[in-house]
Amino acid sequence: MLELSVMNAEDFTLSIVIPCYNERDGIELIVQRVLASPVKNKEIIIVDDMSTDGTRQILEEKIRPLVSKIVYHEVNGGKGAALRTGFAHATGDIVIVQDADQEYDPDEYPAVCAPILAGECDVCYGSRFLHSKRKGYFANRMANLVLTWLSNRFTHLGLTDMETCYKAFKREIIQSIDIVEQRFGFEPEITAKLARMGVRIKEVPISYAPRTSEEGKKIGVRDGFRAIYCILRYRKA
Repeated sequence: MLELSVMNAEDFTLSIVIPCYNERDGIELIVQRVLASPVKNKEIIIVDDMSTDGTRQILEEKIRPLVSKIVYHEVNGGKGAALRTGFAHATGDIVIVQDADQEYDPDEYPAVCAPILAGECDVCYGSRFLHSKRKGYFANRMANLVLTWLSNRFTHLGLTDMETCYKAFKREIIQSIDIVEQRFGFEPEITAKLARMGVRIKEVPISYAPRTSEEGKKIGVRDGFRAIYCILRYRKA
């Protein structure tokens, strides 16, 4: 594999891991947006976390010919479990997470990958709040603010958006980490473990189009408490 610091946008392969659970109404659109994103070499990996709403039928009938891999869980494990599976199947130079909803814009992959390609960092977070007005619904914004602040207290990273979906990693880094959390605890867990590894992390601003709780799944109170637990637990992991 070429050193990422000397690669340009034409040389590297981006593995895009899409964890998917009951996204029948949106999975086709997000796959089309990912396919149209301005990255030449893409490996698209979908991990279906035991969907029960007909998503699997759509994946088989309409999406399988368009993507690199589809992996099916036989038990619903949560986002962290789906990402662990997806990361293990990745073969690209850089790996990025893409939620199956429409909140994050795949056209911004180059912006999130650029600092890694330039040799400025090993991991890049796409921040919804860096250099911009806070977006999203009040309760979710406040939860993110508190969790990011608490995470920073222990990691000393100074992040503005620890909970962001858009996290891009050099593949060898993300595949070297033992991910324990099954659900949304993945975000604070991976941030804490990256900090303890001493890898270089950078943030870049991204756009964000939040959907309501009625439109899609949101992190709940239980997940918030679990995130706090993870911040405290993995600071010494």
